Amino acid sequence: MIFLFGRISAGPLAASSSAGFYAEARLFLRKVSNLSNQRGRIYTRSVRLIIIEDNEKTTRALKSGLENEGFSVETARTGEEGFFLLNSGNFDLVVLDWMLPGRSGVEILKTLRARGARVPVLLLTARDAVGDRVLGLESGADDYLVKPFAFAELIARIRTLLRRAAPAEPLKRTIGDLVVNLEARKASRAGKSVELTPREFDLLAYLARQPGQVVTREMLAKDVWAETSRVTPLDNVIDVHVAHLRKKLDDGHAIKLLHTVRGVGFVLSEETQP
Repeated sequence: MIFLFGRISAGPLAASSSAGFYAEARLFLRKVSNLSNQRGRIYTRSVRLIIIEDNEKTTRALKSGLENEGFSVETARTGEEGFFLLNSGNFDLVVLDWMLPGRSGVEILKTLRARGARVPVLLLTARDAVGDRVLGLESGADDYLVKPFAFAELIARIRTLLRRAAPAEPLKRTIGDLVVNLEARKASRAGKSVELTPREFDLLAYLARQPGQVVTREMLAKDVWAETSRVTPLDNVIDVHVAHLRKKLDDGHAIKLLHTVRGVGFVLSEETQP
């Protein structure tokens, strides 16, 4: 659950013009995402965020930049709206501003913890007194960031909380005689290397993380292609990539692993699908 609750307009990046801030924010997000991918894909395309921020331009810029990097992003303009979204969806981390219209961040935080929610929370506030920091942390925040702050520090703290919260993922996935090395981004079948394009590997990795489970085209469009606002569906593009991947994985093997479930989607499994 990632909640970006807050106003980032008061940080060092915001000292320049607002247009410059938005452009710099987008550029920074691209650089961070590329760096994290090179270091082992710290972020995954399934990470969900909610931005609760009353500044529309800042919200729009952050939403655009984060979605371009593969995140699924929800937004809200008040504490009440954010609290409603929190209760109606599953997110991966909370970045929660203390002062929000409708309901304060600390109220939301206390309610979350009272309900047993263990989602990581990064609290944002202009209150820098020791007493305020103690109150925020004792209310259930996992980290505390005082405004104004550098955008780079916000991202670094988010990355740190995500790493702490993420369960350790096996570096290799095995389905029959297929081995998918998620860290090295390599695949082999029956001991022989399978040469894949970057997109084909992303597709295979997504399927390998959910062996035996049917994955729909809508899921692939959102989580692998990161297309959330496309007017026309990606069905044909997805089908072409699946066909190429199936040919590389299954040709020459008696047991087929990549199956199409007619009218539903695809599944990676040793078992023959009906």
